[in-house]
Amino acid sequence: MRKHNSNELILYDEYEMNIKERVIYSLVGVIGVFILCILFYNNHLIAGIISFVGLLYPRYKEKDLIKKRKQELIIQFKEAIYALSSSLAAGKSIESGFRAVLNDLKLLYADNDTYIIREFEYIVRKIEMNETIEEAISDFANRAKIDDISNFSDVLITAKRTGGNIISIIRYTSNIICEKIEIKNEIEVSVANKQFEQKVLSLLVPLIIIYLQISSPGYLDVMYSTIGGRILMTIGLVLFVISYKIGKKITDIEV
Repeated sequence: MRKHNSNELILYDEYEMNIKERVIYSLVGVIGVFILCILFYNNHLIAGIISFVGLLYPRYKEKDLIKKRKQELIIQFKEAIYALSSSLAAGKSIESGFRAVLNDLKLLYADNDTYIIREFEYIVRKIEMNETIEEAISDFANRAKIDDISNFSDVLITAKRTGGNIISIIRYTSNIICEKIEIKNEIEVSVANKQFEQKVLSLLVPLIIIYLQISSPGYLDVMYSTIGGRILMTIGLVLFVISYKIGKKITDIEV
């Protein structure tokens, strides 16, 4: 998990790579493109020139890192509202419940830099500064940009404003959201299997080229040494990239 300044509030829809991450992902992108171009062109000069496209990989990777961070947060949030529901069932007030949940989370997660611990520390700190819990939760939801957290925030704010049995309302809402998150996690596991299959299938073309080069040396020379062959290999490379992006888009299902 990426480390943050303890006083820094995270905007979960944004991800700013540090220098180390940017260098690592740039190298991964450049090396990956270089190897792919070697397979399709068998020419180090051409592969070296095209490999600079890999410098764009960090920007592409940021989307995956944002998605992964949100997935971690929502799983941690499920554990937090489970604990909150138990605290409210024990007769604690909402404010006391959040303090108790923070202690439970610190026992559950060894790293105090865990996203949900940092968020609950912020919420408890605002409560201790006599700010309303509605403002703290609303701020968290606005930064998280996750439907389940936003729904919980809306219910809490509405319950506080309208009165009624707020503890019962929050407990019921927490149970519903937890069940929903569990169902989403099960669906995401199934989707992950299809995404893995898509990645394996996308490797077939490079693996076939490698197989032909090993089993039949010289078989692809005509594709590497003639203009027509290079044009066909370029078309093949473009189609390979397009098919990979289409396959990833098909399997990248938002749950």
